[in-house]
Order: sequence, then structure tokens, then C-alpha cells
Amino acid sequence: MSRWEELTGGTSGEDYAARFAALAGSGKDMHGEARLCAALVPAPARVLDAGCGTGRVMIRLAELGYDCVGVDLDASMLAVARRQAPELPWIQADLATFDPAELHVAADFDLVITAGNIFPLLAAGTEAAVINRLAAPLRPGGLMVAGFGLDEAHLPVPPSITLSEYDAYCAAAGLTFVDRFATWDAHPYEGGGYAVSVHRSLSISSGADQ
Repeated sequence: MSRWEELTGGTSGEDYAARFAALAGSGKDMHGEARLCAALVPAPARVLDAGCGTGRVMIRLAELGYDCVGVDLDASMLAVARRQAPELPWIQADLATFDPAELHVAADFDLVITAGNIFPLLAAGTEAAVINRLAAPLRPGGLMVAGFGLDEAHLPVPPSITLSEYDAYCAAAGLTFVDRFATWDAHPYEGGGYAVSVHRSLSISSGADQ
């Protein structure tokens, strides 16, 4: 069981959506992730939103002209996403075993994004497997962007993955480090409890089955 499932019981979709709707209603900017993606890869690039949740990021990217696919394990989150954007492809799957071929999804993504503390909320010990699975459908030169908390102040669970561990898992999956930011607004990372990391695929096959 993932840390997310332990935390929420897999029934938090409506509450999660309501929280972000309230933030948007208060005037808070909700599209930093999509802006960074757009700065890295121009539309109409193919984007895999891994751990897409209720679809906030992916729906915005689709509005900007991107060809998007969303994957999440939490049915309650996907129910919200499907209600908000029924025309978009939302797939229920475990990121640790995600296989685009089995789901009839073309494996030629220009960008994979994991926002919302995906890696700290995975099942313990599956981090490397998830990175392998997400790196595999990237085209050569494609990017993987992951933002997650590194300390208790930025996480709803105890910290479980460091940046050095994340970078090592990426390297083993055929990804090379490109850049790191402190926020989705691309402020330089100079240490701190949250980081957005960018890695690039260099090989045709990134080794999901290795």
C-alpha cells in the first residue's frame, strides 16, 4: 500500500478538489506547474501526467494545446478528473507497474510530470521502479519533471526520499540531470525543503524492465 493510500484511504478526491477550488477562488495562482512545463517543452508536445490526481495540471496543459495522458491509482481522484474533463484520457494504474503498451498508450512522450509530492507518497521501496516505468515511455531527449517536498514542513508524511537518492534512481533509468528549482515558478534551488527537478532521457529505452 502506498503512503498516499495509508494517508487518505483512497477516498479524498472530492475533498482534494474542494481545497484547490477554494485556493483558486481566493485568487491564488494555480498554474505554476503548467507554466514551467510550457517553458520547457512547447505545445503540442505529448505529456504524461503521472499521479495526475483530480487533473488540475493536465487540464490546464490540455487547454494550452498539449496532447496529454493522465495516470493515477486513486479512483476517487480520477472520478473528479473525468467529471471535469471527460474528453481527456484518464487511466487508473499503479505507477510502479505502469505499462503504456498494455494500456494502448503510445510510448513517445516529450515530457513526464510528477507534481503533488508523488515520490514521497509512493509505497516504500518502489521509488526506483516508478522512475524506471516513467522514463521508459519518454522519447530520446524527452524530459521528466518532478516536484516534491524534502522535509516535514513540506510533506503530510515523514520524508522518505532525498535529492541524491532521486538523482541516482534517475541516472540508473537512463536520465541525466538538467536543472533544479526551488518552486514551480523556476526560482533557483539553493537548498530548502522543496525542489523541482528536471532530467532528460538520453536513450531510446530507459530500462523499465531492467
